[in-house]
Amino acid sequence: MVNQTDKFNLDREICRRNTNSHKWDTDSDPDILPMWVADMDFPTAPAITEALLRRASHGIYGYTHLPEEYFESITGWFENRHGWRFTPDDIIPTTGVIPGLTSVIKALTSPGDRIILQSPVYDCFYASTTDNHCQITDIPLIYHGNRYTFDFPSLEKAAGDPKVKLLLLCNPHNPAGRVWSRDELTQLGSICLRHGVKVVADEIHCEFTFPGHKYTPFASISKDFAENSITLCSPSKAFNIAGLQIANIICDSADARERIRKALLVNRHRDVNTFGVEALIAAYTRGGEWLDAVNRYIFNNYRYLREYFKCNIPGIPVTEQEGTYLSWIDCRSLNIPSEQLAAKLLASEKLWLNPGTMYGGEGFLRINMATQLSRMQEGLRRFSRFIANFQN
Repeated sequence: MVNQTDKFNLDREICRRNTNSHKWDTDSDPDILPMWVADMDFPTAPAITEALLRRASHGIYGYTHLPEEYFESITGWFENRHGWRFTPDDIIPTTGVIPGLTSVIKALTSPGDRIILQSPVYDCFYASTTDNHCQITDIPLIYHGNRYTFDFPSLEKAAGDPKVKLLLLCNPHNPAGRVWSRDELTQLGSICLRHGVKVVADEIHCEFTFPGHKYTPFASISKDFAENSITLCSPSKAFNIAGLQIANIICDSADARERIRKALLVNRHRDVNTFGVEALIAAYTRGGEWLDAVNRYIFNNYRYLREYFKCNIPGIPVTEQEGTYLSWIDCRSLNIPSEQLAAKLLASEKLWLNPGTMYGGEGFLRINMATQLSRMQEGLRRFSRFIANFQN
């Protein structure tokens, strides 16, 4: 269990209501426990708060010039923490991973092209594809033994379609919780290379890995993979600063970078947030110790959740998880669509979870574990009571 004297006091519940929080204020009912949208209930790293207060005290918040320190903090963080080397020239700043993803698709496809997705997967992958007038080629992940894997034979076949231009990769995976191994990524990347399909890797959850699992940046595997891929990353999930609107696109290819920059300009996603710049630099230069503490806390929450389900709700399997802070719960045995299940849970127990339908995972629910243990315990009690009543 988490040490109650933890340096960063992560056990302390902080009221987020009446702060215009999307997670806590979307519904005004004070009894609702929101464990849905993917942000954390932990205050960000002290180094970030200090940097923001220092910048705020200046009193003028005009258009922002990106200093060398911004780019150096990114390259230094990924090289030192993840062994991935790239240059400042490879970095394209933007306002968020999803605006970046949409712009990458616009830059590298034409209307009518096909893009490979692997359901279940982050819901914005679907919208970003169709909003750019592209077609979805869905190659579902294989679910066996409460764990997901790639369907390599089907990927090979799909990548051979000349209309397929991109594959969207979620690494680590939301909502399945997989931290893809180097071997798995190598096999996937080799398929895409053979067929001229570029990999667009959303690696926003890269900082959340559980013991025994290591995040492998897709582009770090080989020079060929770097040239055939675009990576989207941000400190927003890791440091709980999504509202500061800062992200980066990492692209080794000069030609693709130029096309992406033009697409960002068309979509007006090029200028970034003044405070986001300060937060990113602080996170990547002074936030490592805080992040390590948060990772330990989330892993302990996950262990508690698994044990709770095993003892109290044995008929509902928990997907084997290797990273992220989003648990994926298999409720298919209840024989009710996910959206109806989530709605009934909210109405009867005032527990707000994400229905799996939105990710292409019918019959599942997604639980955000990045909260204080006390809140998670309450959420699990509500869920257990709901299941007991539902089955009687």
